[in-house]
Amino acid sequence: MTTNTIALITGGNKGIGLATARQLGARGMTVLVGARDAERGRAAERELRAGGADARFVPLDVTDAASVAATAKLVEEEYGRLDVLVNNAGIALGDGARALPSETTVATLRRVYETNVFGVVAVTNALLPLLRRAPAARIVNVSSEVGSIAIMTDPGSFLAPLASVPYPSSKAALNMVTAMYAKELRDTAIKVNAANPGYCATDLNGNSGFRTPEQGAEVSVRLATLPADGPTGQLWGHLADGDGGYGVLPW
Repeated sequence: MTTNTIALITGGNKGIGLATARQLGARGMTVLVGARDAERGRAAERELRAGGADARFVPLDVTDAASVAATAKLVEEEYGRLDVLVNNAGIALGDGARALPSETTVATLRRVYETNVFGVVAVTNALLPLLRRAPAARIVNVSSEVGSIAIMTDPGSFLAPLASVPYPSSKAALNMVTAMYAKELRDTAIKVNAANPGYCATDLNGNSGFRTPEQGAEVSVRLATLPADGPTGQLWGHLADGDGGYGVLPW
């Protein structure tokens, strides 16, 4: 069994996921780049290795049970444990010209939840036995401030005009998933937190964000490397309404 710190990042072939892999790799971790697209996954592996990281592409579709099981088997056979799981894979879809709740279809809702919620549970459950073998594992669920009911219902929030169901509600659900895993694992050395990278320029939003993927990744990296006395069961990250710093966000 390897003595390196092993980290798996879902959706690690681009955007915030790739930036997270790069930053964790720079800290000396072995980074497993989970990606559905083999070509993009291998390209990410080559890029990370060229930058000095110990990186490996792992075929992973978080919505496919066989793919998730194969990943868990690979990690167990090759590494024997998992120290860090970053559930980064996510999609954003909407219906209609303005993506209003009244325009939302159940089909779109299902597609978003399959990746953003069900996929996280599937991957976490498959890898939890390996995370339990680590001295002090960290689980990071990449969420969003749009999943905060407190922020989204605050008339003074910059997000007040946004009225969409699929992506925000999936992140609200992910926040609860995070809180419940943290509750189950609170008597262990495993810490489970949700990350708010902020509005980053990625393919998810047509590269319209004002923060870089590297800045967004800083949040996941911080939660992935928490010390023993660090928090668990929090939504932590970029504070867009404040001074641009980081902190705990309300659920």
